[in-house]
Amino acid sequence: MSQTNPVRTLNAEVARKIAAGEVIDRPNAVVRELIDNAIDSGATQITVEITGGGIEKIRVIDDGSGMTKEDLQNCARPHATSKIATEVDLMNLSTLGFRGEALASIAAVARLSITSGGFKMRASITEDHIIEPVAVTKGTIVQSEGLFENFPARRQFLKRPATEGVMCRNTFIEKAVSRPDISFRFISDGETKLDLPAGQTLRDRFVDANRYEYDRNLFYEVKGSASGSEPDWSFSVITGEPAVSRSNKKDIYIYTNGRRIQEYSLVQAVEYGGQGFFPNGTYPVALVFITINPKLVDFNIHPAKKEARFYDLSELHHAISSSLRTFYHTYTYQNFANDKPADEPTSLGSLPFDMLRDRDTKSSYERHITYKSGPSTSSGTTFGSGTANFSTSGAMVHDLRSKFMPSARTSTSSLAEQAMQSFSKEFTAPQKEKSKIRYIGPALGTFLLAEKNNSLYIIDQHAAHERILFDKIMNNQGGRQQLLIPYKIRTESKTQDNQLEKLKERLSQIGFDAEKKDDGYWEITSIPERWTGTEYDFRALLFVKNVEPEQIIRSIAAMTACKAAVKDGYVLDDETAARLVEQAFTLEDPHCPHGRPIYTVLSKDKLFELVKRT
Repeated sequence: MSQTNPVRTLNAEVARKIAAGEVIDRPNAVVRELIDNAIDSGATQITVEITGGGIEKIRVIDDGSGMTKEDLQNCARPHATSKIATEVDLMNLSTLGFRGEALASIAAVARLSITSGGFKMRASITEDHIIEPVAVTKGTIVQSEGLFENFPARRQFLKRPATEGVMCRNTFIEKAVSRPDISFRFISDGETKLDLPAGQTLRDRFVDANRYEYDRNLFYEVKGSASGSEPDWSFSVITGEPAVSRSNKKDIYIYTNGRRIQEYSLVQAVEYGGQGFFPNGTYPVALVFITINPKLVDFNIHPAKKEARFYDLSELHHAISSSLRTFYHTYTYQNFANDKPADEPTSLGSLPFDMLRDRDTKSSYERHITYKSGPSTSSGTTFGSGTANFSTSGAMVHDLRSKFMPSARTSTSSLAEQAMQSFSKEFTAPQKEKSKIRYIGPALGTFLLAEKNNSLYIIDQHAAHERILFDKIMNNQGGRQQLLIPYKIRTESKTQDNQLEKLKERLSQIGFDAEKKDDGYWEITSIPERWTGTEYDFRALLFVKNVEPEQIIRSIAAMTACKAAVKDGYVLDDETAARLVEQAFTLEDPHCPHGRPIYTVLSKDKLFELVKRT
C-alpha cells in the first residue's frame, strides 16, 4: 500500500455519482429510463417534454398505474425496484426496467421530482425523499431538472442543447417504435415535434416515427418463427423495397422483447439477406422485432441494457437472412415481370401470385413472408391473394474477394477474352419472341444500345455478361476435391458444435464434407473445386460471419463471374454484342450478382418529353 495514496472507501456522494454515470451519461439516458418505467406501469398515453435539450428539464407524463406514498418514499434509493425480487427473476424478465438504478442515478446528478397518487416526492443530493401532499393526478409525472449542475466535470462534456435535444428525440423514437399500441407525444421547448397515435401497425409506427421520405406503402412486413406449437422465438421485420436504401447500417434496428439492443450478428443477418439486391455499398432500412423466450437471453450484462447475450443465435440468424432474401428476390422478380410489355412473354408468368402494381390499393402493399424453421424449411410469400413458395437460401457472404478468385492464374483481359469467345460459340439465340430486338451499337465504351417495344434500352455490358456467367456457374456446379490433409476445426462451445451438426448436410451438398471426431474436433475432408480459402477462412465464415453454406458457393460464383466478365472499354464485335443484348433480355433476374441493374429503359414518350416534343 502506498503511504501517500492509501486505499480508502469513497464517501457516499462520490460513489453515487460514479454509479450514476454508468446509467445516466446525458439527457437522453434520462428519457430512456423514464419511458421504460412509464411503459412498465401499463400506460396507454406517454408524453415527453424537454427544455434546453433536456439539460434544463425533462418531464415524462403517463396514465399508468401510478405510485403509492410508500413507493415514493423508497423509489429513488439505490437498487430499489418493484420488478424483480430474486436472482431467479433475472432469467425471466418481462419488464423493460429491472435494475433499480434509474431513479437513484437521476437523483444523484439532477433534481428529481415525482408526482403520483396525491403526493409529490423530491430527491437530489441535497434532498432525501421529501414527501408533500398535492392534488390527485392520474398516473405519474416524473421530472428531472438541472442535469449535472452539481457535477461540473460531467456537464462540460455535454453537447449543445440542440444536439442533446436531437439525441433525446432519437431515444423517444426508439422507445415509441416498439409499442405501437401506446400513444406517444414528444414536445421540445414548448413545440410538439411528434404525435403518434395508439393502435398503429408496427409498419406505420416505424415509418411515421422516423419520418422517412419514402411512402409507407413501400415498406413490407416479413414474419417468421421457430418450429413447434410453442416456438422459442418469432420475429417480424419491417423493411423497405430495394429502392429504400441507405449508405450505412444505421437504419437497421434490432429489438428483442421490446428493447432495442446492439447486436452485430443480427444486423449482419439483415445485411446478408439484402446482398445482391442493394448495389454499390448500400443497405436496407429495417426494423427487426424479435420475441424470444426470456430464458434464452440475458439482458443483465450492460448498465443501460443496450446489449444482450443469447443462448444460440444461429437458427434465428438463418431464419432472418433467408426470409429477407426470399422477400427481396420475390419482390424484384415480381416488379421485373410487371415492367415487361403486355405482348412480351415472361419467365415469371407461372408464379402463382398477383402482379399488382397499384400501390394505392390495400392488397398490393399489405404483404408478408412467413417463415417456419425445421429440417425442410420454406418461405410462404403472400402477395395480395396469391402465394409463392421458395426454398430458403440464407445469407450471402460479403467482402471475400481476396479469397474467391478464379482458380486459373490468368490475367483479367485474357479471362474476358476467353469468356466472350465461349459466349459467342455456345450462345444459341432464344426462340423468336413477339417483340423484336434491334441492336443499335456501343456507347461510351461501357454500354450497348438496343431498341425494343418502342423503347431505348441502355445495357451495361459488364453487368449483363457477369449475370450470364453467374447463372451458368450456378446451374453447373463444379465437383469437390479431397484434402490430403483435412481441416481440423475445434469448436469452442456446445453452441458451435450444435451449429456444425445442423449444417453438416448442407455443407456436404456444396462440397464441404465434415466428420465429427473427438470431443470438440471436426475434420473437413473435402472442399468445393473453386474454393481457394484456408482452414481459418472456413472457420471465420461459419462462426464469425455466420454465413449460410449455400452463400459460400454463391459468392464464389459471383466473384468468378465478375472477374471473367467483359470490362468497361472492351470493344465487342457487332455479332457478339448483338448476341449479348439478346441474351440479356432472356435473363430471369435483370441484375448483376451484386445487385446492380443490367439495363435502364427510356420509352419513346419519355424521350419526346425530354426534348420537349409533343
